[in-house]
Amino acid sequence: MKLYYATGTCSLSPHIVAKEAGIALELERVDLRRSPHVTEQGVDYTSVNPNHYVPALRLDDGSVLTEGAAISQYLADLKPQSRLAPAAGTVERARLQSWLNFIASELHKMYSPWLFHPEHGTQAQDVARAKIAERLATVERHLAEGGPFLLGETFTAADAYLFTIVGWSPYTKVDLAPFPAIRAFMARVGARPAVQAAMQAEGMKVAA
Repeated sequence: MKLYYATGTCSLSPHIVAKEAGIALELERVDLRRSPHVTEQGVDYTSVNPNHYVPALRLDDGSVLTEGAAISQYLADLKPQSRLAPAAGTVERARLQSWLNFIASELHKMYSPWLFHPEHGTQAQDVARAKIAERLATVERHLAEGGPFLLGETFTAADAYLFTIVGWSPYTKVDLAPFPAIRAFMARVGARPAVQAAMQAEGMKVAA
């Protein structure tokens, strides 16, 4: 399988899941600075994902799966022994999907595009940061009461997604100082060998 990614984007999340599960992926970087986006092999990325954004996963049969949360669940289900996703039909699976949806709609889409595009203006960015702080407060309470991970003692695909999105905070001037449980979570996840391996493969700086 091939993962289309761009350094510093949400494609890191399914990449972490693959590393945690021991699934080998071919990687192909997408240049998001060019329009239309082009892969490192010179392929027009719109022919891979008409939505233009990463990640996308080309399966062994040649078909393409898009949307990071769906890709992460698919990869996790390929290796159920990894415990990255609870079994389908269980309440725990629904809780995983609840967190994936929360991160996607309440965090991911508040960080991006609002905080990555200065043309939206400082007022829009201030509103986004305030909303992000409200949502991070929810995560903070949950981790403080039921951590160390979102589903308790077990690292799952939702944790990979949360780590990826909250990892944008230093670059978007989102203050994590009020959230000690989240900061501890980021350090804990960032120290995982599979997480560091995924970050290094994408050319990202790994904390010592």
